[in-house]
Amino acid sequence: MYISKSFIPILKNNPSEAKIKSHQLMLRVGMIKQSAAGIYSWLPLGFKVMKKIEQVVREEQNKIGAQEILMPTIQSSEIWKESGRYEDYGEEMLRIKDRQDREMLYGPTNEELVTDIFRASIKSYKSLPQLLYHIQWKFRDEIRPRFGIMRCREFFMKDAYSFDISDEDAQFSYNKFFLSYLKTFKRLDLTAIPMAADTGPIGGNLSHEFIILAETGESKIFTDKRIFDLTAEDTKLEKNSLQDMRKKYEKYYSVTDEKFNKEEFEKKVLNENRLITKGIEVGHIFYFGDKYSKPMGASVDLPGGKKDFVKMGSYGIGVSRLVGAIIEAKYDEKSEVMKWPISVAPYDVAIIPMINKNDNSALEKANNIYLELNKNNIDSIIDDTDENFSSKIKKMNLIGAPYQIIIGKQTDDAMLEFREVGGESQKIKLKDIINKITKQKVKN
Repeated sequence: MYISKSFIPILKNNPSEAKIKSHQLMLRVGMIKQSAAGIYSWLPLGFKVMKKIEQVVREEQNKIGAQEILMPTIQSSEIWKESGRYEDYGEEMLRIKDRQDREMLYGPTNEELVTDIFRASIKSYKSLPQLLYHIQWKFRDEIRPRFGIMRCREFFMKDAYSFDISDEDAQFSYNKFFLSYLKTFKRLDLTAIPMAADTGPIGGNLSHEFIILAETGESKIFTDKRIFDLTAEDTKLEKNSLQDMRKKYEKYYSVTDEKFNKEEFEKKVLNENRLITKGIEVGHIFYFGDKYSKPMGASVDLPGGKKDFVKMGSYGIGVSRLVGAIIEAKYDEKSEVMKWPISVAPYDVAIIPMINKNDNSALEKANNIYLELNKNNIDSIIDDTDENFSSKIKKMNLIGAPYQIIIGKQTDDAMLEFREVGGESQKIKLKDIINKITKQKVKN
């Protein structure tokens, strides 16, 4: 892929309307274009990153046995009236009417719709548990959309739902998603801390937000710094293992501002371990029992002929928001360098030939390298423009492919100039570059 043929409309300077670095970078390198307040078109570069994040999320959901479905964006108001949330949800819900004057809505979330699907299909406890998820666009009519895709009205989200017969089984499902989220964010090279959180309009009495630290975050957090040393790598998908893993995290005080208790914080956390800062919510999980199943009649037959309402939980990850969150965590605004994690980078490698109008040898070498990388499933882009070297480097630093190959007129065919974006160059063979990148991709 030549950059001259790519739809990557790069701006020379940061747009004045963008106040945080993720919004600045996404507009500057042409990842998105605003079409209305809080509503964006996703252009090739941004869409490519978002789809890779989506795939990481999907793979981790599949690993815990969740099954993917796809629910519509437009929902009937009737199921929301059944649950009692139609009037309670507030003005964030976009309410509309069709030509038959039927009340409809653009889904802000899917608890009601997935409960309706479940109750029509599952009748016996023998079919439980069920873990269902979908990845779909949602709409919430934010009163003040801002910060680009971080606080917008239309967004791309994964939400999952669990159905169990008892509180104990439901806790097992909850813990599966707890682990899945930790592993998802690790693959995205993010340190996301689970924090006890308020349940808000979703309801229930158990909830965790997954927060990454960022000065631009809207969530104020209070935590014990020792929680950052924990890992969930050895956790097995078994009840005791999952429960022990969650207890390990919950041992350390870690809450959002809605749950903060100053006396408890100071009692449980030594002064040297206290951290009060801001963060970005990248995931949220809830357990709410029969809050939706009971009013909507989602019950199953039990042994002995009795019936009971299923216990439910819901589990959300903002897929489009994660694009901005990764930028907030990884973009060096001062040096204008973005290094995407290789799991979601728009390109694995940027090939930067120094082109002379009277000599195409560097571009020919770049084409040969591109073909060899492509054979090994390494995605690369060639800067085939006639800009000067510093302009090319600056441009590719903004785009953020994790690795760069620089080709000058005197480049030795055997040894290439190779570097991590923003780092120091080294001379290395192409086969070693391929091995290095392939190992990184397999690891992630």
